Amino acid sequence: MKVFISQPMKGKSNEQILAERADAYALIRSACPDAELIDTFIDERLSEKHAGLRYLSRSVDMLDEADAVWMLKGWEDARGCKIEHDCAIAYGIPVYYLY
Repeated sequence: MKVFISQPMKGKSNEQILAERADAYALIRSACPDAELIDTFIDERLSEKHAGLRYLSRSVDMLDEADAVWMLKGWEDARGCKIEHDCAIAYGIPVYYLY
């Protein structure tokens, strides 16, 4: 089962993002041992006018591979997470909430 983790990233360091992601993945694996993480972390600086849209477009593209989406705490306040959530719902991908 391929899992997609959606997490707020604004104002966090790469280290914080990756640590939260690792903790979430460990919890997901404890519930679903066959879970395979889709690596949606993009460690690249984009200089476009709306770089956030470029990051989001890449993550939505990867969402196509997901068998399930896990939303991390604070997702409802993050624009990108809300869009990923809405896309998953619209396309019938099961969504779970990890707080």
